[in-house]
Amino acid sequence: MAKVNAYFCKALETEQMAMNRQETEAVINAAWEDRSLLKESNTIAAIEAVIKALDEGELRTAEPTASGWKVNDWVKKAVILYFPIRKMEQIEVGPFEFHDKMALKKDYAAKGIRVVPHAIARYGAYISRGVVMMPSYINIGAYVDEGTMVDTWATVGSCAQIGKHVHLSGGVGIGGVLEPVQAAPVIIEDNCFIGSRCIVVEGVKVESEAVLGANVVLTMSTKIIDVTGDEPIEMKGRVPARSVVIPGSYAKQFPAGEYNVPCALIIGKRKASTDKKTSLNDVLRDFQVAV
Repeated sequence: MAKVNAYFCKALETEQMAMNRQETEAVINAAWEDRSLLKESNTIAAIEAVIKALDEGELRTAEPTASGWKVNDWVKKAVILYFPIRKMEQIEVGPFEFHDKMALKKDYAAKGIRVVPHAIARYGAYISRGVVMMPSYINIGAYVDEGTMVDTWATVGSCAQIGKHVHLSGGVGIGGVLEPVQAAPVIIEDNCFIGSRCIVVEGVKVESEAVLGANVVLTMSTKIIDVTGDEPIEMKGRVPARSVVIPGSYAKQFPAGEYNVPCALIIGKRKASTDKKTSLNDVLRDFQVAV
């Protein structure tokens, strides 16, 4: 009987959470259409509840589903609406002083996160256990999963989604996106290696176990060309799983003449059967990829 009661209690709790989420979503959508509602206490409470849930990893601005990644428009709306309800304030951290609307993330030790001075993360960004933050920056709405390394001077933009055991090397720029709200954020899936000074923006998705060599720049208009076969295969906005990618260029005709335009070249694949770290080392050695 106790097990049955526990089951029904859990089911009731799940139903209540779903109802609360629906109610919160409705309040957020109403305030998005009518900004005068930002003065009302229930609207402010709903926005703050969403940001708290983002900070704790209970909500995401985009999430993986069985059919692919789903963008939660209403959650992104809450992030945008959070700015006008916040007031500028002075933040002091030891000898350092900041003046901003957003609080900084706290309680790293309890969360099992290693944070090296001068790493900064805003409240409203989820950072999982085992993440290492070298001097770097993680913005509100971002999601950084367990075991990921955010290396020196790397930045993770607003709402970007970073998977498990990813390595963002020194100076990597992962772009943020808040508007348009329906736009997908940058997504870096599990076990990816993003080489030094890479830039990934505009909602580009890098699928699991891919390797980007140093200085690869990916936007939604960047040609990503698979050159491993007899004929080149072009794509945009997506790096297929386990791809090894380096910077490249191709000739393009302009009114003033022909010039080389940057692109990204897929030159091989990581082996799915090998250990992730061993595979990465093999890839860098076999393909002579600069990181």
